[in-house]
Amino acid sequence: MIDFRYHLVSIVAVFLALALGIVLGSTTLSQSVTNGLKQEANRATRRADDLRRTQQKQESQLKGEEQFASTTGPQYVAGRLKGQSLVLVETPGAGEEGVSQVIDLATKAGATVTGRVAIQKKALDPDESRTLDELATQLKPAGSGFPSGADAYAKAGAVLASAIVTNDAAKAGREDATGAGILTGFREAGYVTTSGKPGQHATLAVVIAPATPYGSDTAGGTKALVTLTGQLDAADRGTVLGGPNTAAQQGGLVTALRDDSGVSKRVSSVDVLDTASGQVVAILALQNELGGKSGQYGIGPGANGGYLPSPPPAAGKNG
Repeated sequence: MIDFRYHLVSIVAVFLALALGIVLGSTTLSQSVTNGLKQEANRATRRADDLRRTQQKQESQLKGEEQFASTTGPQYVAGRLKGQSLVLVETPGAGEEGVSQVIDLATKAGATVTGRVAIQKKALDPDESRTLDELATQLKPAGSGFPSGADAYAKAGAVLASAIVTNDAAKAGREDATGAGILTGFREAGYVTTSGKPGQHATLAVVIAPATPYGSDTAGGTKALVTLTGQLDAADRGTVLGGPNTAAQQGGLVTALRDDSGVSKRVSSVDVLDTASGQVVAILALQNELGGKSGQYGIGPGANGGYLPSPPPAAGKNG
């Protein structure tokens, strides 16, 4: 028969052994976990250092490429737009990034910049469509008409285009009473503002896209601007839509144009207009437009023409 005290001591010994095992096991496990975490932390630190060095290298390379493009760009585009004129059309929310550089490059390429037309948010307000339609009908040049089924934006785009661009060499660089009246009417209605002399009828146009998409509640405004861009191209010798890469993302104006198979066949787009190299691409795209070639350029979705026209158009062949 087992003595009670022996039994008690055995039970206590068992529990002590269990407790000691737990303590020893947890200590060993804790040490193992600690060592593992230290190793993983060291690896993460090394990866972060590698990524930081890679990022610094890429930033330095990008800075060098931009410096190279901004330095050599004027020489590269010289004479490519000789004898042409250019008007800038700015959409609501369009920033100044790249605009002054495009103007400078276009001038160095031989083009005369007539002026700038800024489309106002009011023009894209659905509540204004009836008034816009009536104004376009009232200001329509004599002898011209609208396609059957044209909406207010198509009509307004066609009328505005007739006032600022042309594909007729005899009209290029000249202002006329009809065009002046159209611009005055659109300005007084609060639909546009102007600077320079956009009424001098340019042969080429660059439309500047907003950096930030308007959003789903103003999708009609985006469609209206695509329509306007198409109307400019129909009335001049070539139109390019340009903006930063964000304009080529979902909801962006560049994306909307590229998704419109009818307009994208005739109008070129550049989604890197905020970079020095992208501004050179815009000039090359304009030159290609003069030769009847359109393409979608840059790095965003739908840039099926590559970063720039390939092969690039020959220098000094337009006039």
